[in-house]
Amino acid sequence: MTSRITSSMFSSEDMLNVFSDEATVQRMLDVEAALARAEAQQGVIPASAVAAIVGCCDAALIDMSSLMKAARPAGNLAIPLVRQLTDLVAARDAEAAKYVHWGATSQDIIDTGMVLQLREALRLIDADLGRLAGALADLAGQHRHTQMAGRTWMQHALPITFGLKVAGWLDALLRHRERLDGLRGRALALQFGGAAGTLASLGDKGLPVAAELARDLALALPDTPWHAHGDRFAEVACAMGLLTGTLGKVARDISLLMQTDVAEVSEPIAAGRGGSSTMPHKRNPVGCAVALTAASRVPALVSTMLSAMVQEHERALGGWQAQWDTLPEIMRLAAGALEQMHGVAAGLTVDAARMQRNLEATRGLLMAEAVTLALGGSLGRMQAHQLMERACNQASSTGMHLRDVLKNDTAVRAALSDADIDRLLDPAGYTGEAESFIERVLHTHREREAGKH
Repeated sequence: MTSRITSSMFSSEDMLNVFSDEATVQRMLDVEAALARAEAQQGVIPASAVAAIVGCCDAALIDMSSLMKAARPAGNLAIPLVRQLTDLVAARDAEAAKYVHWGATSQDIIDTGMVLQLREALRLIDADLGRLAGALADLAGQHRHTQMAGRTWMQHALPITFGLKVAGWLDALLRHRERLDGLRGRALALQFGGAAGTLASLGDKGLPVAAELARDLALALPDTPWHAHGDRFAEVACAMGLLTGTLGKVARDISLLMQTDVAEVSEPIAAGRGGSSTMPHKRNPVGCAVALTAASRVPALVSTMLSAMVQEHERALGGWQAQWDTLPEIMRLAAGALEQMHGVAAGLTVDAARMQRNLEATRGLLMAEAVTLALGGSLGRMQAHQLMERACNQASSTGMHLRDVLKNDTAVRAALSDADIDRLLDPAGYTGEAESFIERVLHTHREREAGKH
């Protein structure tokens, strides 16, 4: 069970509400109410029973303490919930109480209730994704020309722009939005099969009731009940695993750029944010920490969902039950990571001057590839590479700027003028297609946003 003390640190308030105990019970009751309406519409139960049943499908009427106690020996939440609901209906209309939960089974109510929660959860995730994408698009556009050191294996590699780095983050998020678009149709489906997936309890009214129930709940009607197949829920879990992985990557990049020795970006400043209990000077990347926590925790939870797919015959023994707390926790963590990273991106401080200074930290070595390629035209690739390797080693060992080493090398001077060397060592001239890549991602983002309206 999620700790009430720490849960707000790692999720969003809205997502915590979606998967609260009260909301879980209410969504199950929503299914019971819709079932009564659908069965009455198809003549399975008397229309006179509907009002009493629907009127009692209110989580505020449920004794939550007794429900939780009774669920343990019952094996699931639906059994004691239906018992309480039946008693509530009986107090209003004894005849109507006969038709509570008619022809359904516990898994129908639990799984479809979860689907209703997922619908709201995915709506929240998509909205937060949209907000984060918008903040990143703004950053990428603002910093399309802001030069910085690209880093491979944690070392300076070649010059890039901060806009390109951000566009890479945005590009990944746009793919996640596509995934969410695709999985909704599969995941948001009614689960209604009765005791063994045949709806035999409803006779020849099984499919008509299922169709009416799906219509009432605004869910897709699957070709068959999926009570023993966990791929729908597992797909949602996997999508959230991929999303939190990307958010973790963004958080890792930002937190590394926030290191004191790098100091190229920083999270937003706010009272009480990112401080230390003993060191007044600290500005810790607390938003990034939430995303990195999710990226660490969610993969194991996704593994649980994948393992839970191996289910026995027509009702799982352990696999189904393993989903109940696991999927909500995945959604809570994903929502918390998204909310925090949106706040970070929207308020990120970018120190372009520091990025420029860091570009010069290796005294020109960052541009060795550019010079090597220019020399290769006259000397050949291998000879140029060896010459530049010696020049770089000399610059490193003596502390000289690579420019000075090259201008004092007769072999280099035979191929390149002073002006050539100065030009080749300018990072601004060696960012390749960075701006084109940024514009391509921003175009895709704009196209998606335009398509929503």
